[in-house]
Amino acid sequence: QVQLVESGGGLVQAGGSLRLSCAASERTFKSVYMGWFRQAPGKERELVAHITWSGGNTLYADSVKGRFTISRDVAENTVYLQMNSLKPEDTAVYYCASRRPITTTQFMGIRAPQSYDYWGQGTQVTVSS
Repeated sequence: QVQLVESGGGLVQAGGSLRLSCAASERTFKSVYMGWFRQAPGKERELVAHITWSGGNTLYADSVKGRFTISRDVAENTVYLQMNSLKPEDTAVYYCASRRPITTTQFMGIRAPQSYDYWGQGTQVTVSS
């Protein structure tokens, strides 16, 4: 069973930066694409950024465009989320997720959490004003 392990969260002042990492536990890890989601208290889980594993094509939520950058290191089975110019409204638990190349999981769009097979445990990001 593949495990996704996130790290890099923490407390930062508004305007600051954080870099999140998500490492897959298995060397045979394969993914079609990976996403970073976040969930604030009382809100639904939302896609923040998405990247295709093979081509590195990216997509961002409008709220983070120009501030966040998703990238991946295929050799290290790791995906990153560089977060700059952080705002208090970025405060949330951040999760990485992966969809397998061969899966019975129904595809409901890349923004739908239900489309992903594996999830990390989440890492808290808190931005103070």
